Amino acid sequence: MIRNVMRDQGRGRFTAAAAVGLAAVMLLHAWIPNRPGNLGSLVQTLLPWTGLAVAPLLAAALVRRSRVARAAVLVPALVWAALFGPALVADHRAPAGAAADLTAVTHNADDANPDPAGTARALAASGAQLIAVEELVEPAAATYERVLAERYPYHYAHGTVGLWSRYPLTGTRPLPVMPLPRALRATAETPQGPVTVYVAHLPSVRVRAAGFTAGRRNAAALRLAGEVRTGPPGRALLLGDLNSSTRDDAVAPLLGGNGLRPAQEAAGAGLGFSWPAAFPVARIDQILFRGLSPVSAWTLPATSSDHLPVAASFRF
Repeated sequence: MIRNVMRDQGRGRFTAAAAVGLAAVMLLHAWIPNRPGNLGSLVQTLLPWTGLAVAPLLAAALVRRSRVARAAVLVPALVWAALFGPALVADHRAPAGAAADLTAVTHNADDANPDPAGTARALAASGAQLIAVEELVEPAAATYERVLAERYPYHYAHGTVGLWSRYPLTGTRPLPVMPLPRALRATAETPQGPVTVYVAHLPSVRVRAAGFTAGRRNAAALRLAGEVRTGPPGRALLLGDLNSSTRDDAVAPLLGGNGLRPAQEAAGAGLGFSWPAAFPVARIDQILFRGLSPVSAWTLPATSSDHLPVAASFRF
């Protein structure tokens, strides 16, 4: 019997070791160093997809007829279920309709969008009181202004980001968080009281031979966190394309001392992936909130952009 156990362990030792290693990556992703090449940030961005490795590991364990390997494969499967299972089984209904006091939408509309008018109409059809748009470029920017003007009489834009509102906007100002004009702040004067609204489009990231090029994004996120920290207290929303998942340590300064929370994690059904629109693999478009009670969070149907719009509703 001892010989059989040893033979079983020998057959499955590599599969078992790989399974334990995969579970360790899932559990300890926050400790994976970002040097070299921002590896930790890349792993955190793609963390939900680590579950795909469980299936080939299980197949290898079955082929090797190793009980040890089969048992080891259960470890990453259970860890993945603990991390992402609650989001998959959540029963948040979207949109929340009359149950919500405030609904916000954010959309990277794509500077090459061939149908800005149709995209603007789709955003307005969401019924949101606040709409943030990123990658506003001429002549499409004028189209968004024209199409949204009737339902959203209040509007403020800075560079390539803009905010449309059904409520008056006060305290509008650009935010100098990056060299390009891609961040702003405004206060929406809602019937229930003011809500500070930040709109931002953080720098893009790329996977290159040198690694995950996220340095400019990380620096901009840190400066944006400083703007939120020194901004008005109380209710706040951060809407935009952060080019980051909320599991990425790059946005930890935004979520930590500023009290902001991701609406998708608090009240969304599923993982809410938003990019690329044709086959979403990551949620890089975010709605973060503070001082509000989340009701629901969801993705809207695809427009002519390479991103999906995302929405969230709240109670005061």
